[in-house]
Amino acid sequence: MTDTPQKTSSGGLNKAHVAQFMARQGILVAFILFIIVFTMANPRFLAVDNILGVIRSSTIIGVMALGVTFVVISGNLDLSVGSMMSFSTIVVLDLHDKLGPLLAIPAMFGMTMCLGAFIGFLVGYLRLNSLIVTLGMLSAIHGLTLTYSGGKNMDIADKEGTWFDVFGQGVVFGLPVPILIFGLLALVLGLLLARTPFGRQVYAVGGNGTAATFSGIRRARVVFLCYLMSSFCVAFAGMLQASRSMGSQNTVGQGLELEVLAAVILGGASLMGGSGAIYKTVIGVLILGFIQNGLLLVGLEFYVQFVVTWVIIILAVWLDVAAKRGKLWSPIA
Repeated sequence: MTDTPQKTSSGGLNKAHVAQFMARQGILVAFILFIIVFTMANPRFLAVDNILGVIRSSTIIGVMALGVTFVVISGNLDLSVGSMMSFSTIVVLDLHDKLGPLLAIPAMFGMTMCLGAFIGFLVGYLRLNSLIVTLGMLSAIHGLTLTYSGGKNMDIADKEGTWFDVFGQGVVFGLPVPILIFGLLALVLGLLLARTPFGRQVYAVGGNGTAATFSGIRRARVVFLCYLMSSFCVAFAGMLQASRSMGSQNTVGQGLELEVLAAVILGGASLMGGSGAIYKTVIGVLILGFIQNGLLLVGLEFYVQFVVTWVIIILAVWLDVAAKRGKLWSPIA
């Protein structure tokens, strides 16, 4: 079945086809309408510098969303990425002055991925509920971050004598380095998910874990690796955040888990598992970023973004469920 509405023999649009089209492409239709409205309200919305600024500001959310895409497709959730990003940011800033950036970066990656491995062990091998585990880890990692930092914020002492700022502030071939890192990660992880046996196993586990197990797929191992992938991306995001500001509050990632999840769902990944793609997640990240930017350009306060993000999550989940049943409305309603 195509994604465009089909006409009936009488020339009219079939209601079922329209419903299925809206269920599959409703978010994109809404995004196009947002662009039209924002451009009419403020012509600067489509300016090149604004577009690059939006993409650059979305890279941290985007990098985390790439890893969470693996987790969601495998049929699980990860609500710990926000607090884990705070942890990785604080750790790399602290170790930068103690060990230097060349050692601080791999040390931070190792510590962050240990947290991801622990979550993967609990969800994958012990079969604990991912929502409960990651919700608990959200608080636990936040407490770990405060303990590590002594409740204080972190800053790099010698900001002029380090090359660490290249990750968050550098420019190559006229493009900000964070955008290049985001694009490269999206390309590599997209190929991993779409073109490798591991990627097919992720889809199989998320689509039907029991059938995947009987097919010889080691479900626990796949889930474990998905959480390890998620923590790897979080470490990248923490490095970008630390490099961008060369200092950070110890709560810098608080609340970002909802934005990350919203971006992944907007990209078409189903909360029920088994569907989604990296390139679609990138589209979801950009949709969320441009909508938030448009709200600011039309004069709305930044805190309106929180309400809009909630509305977008509800809309995306509704359209996801509607796409599976072929109707926008429940037949029981």
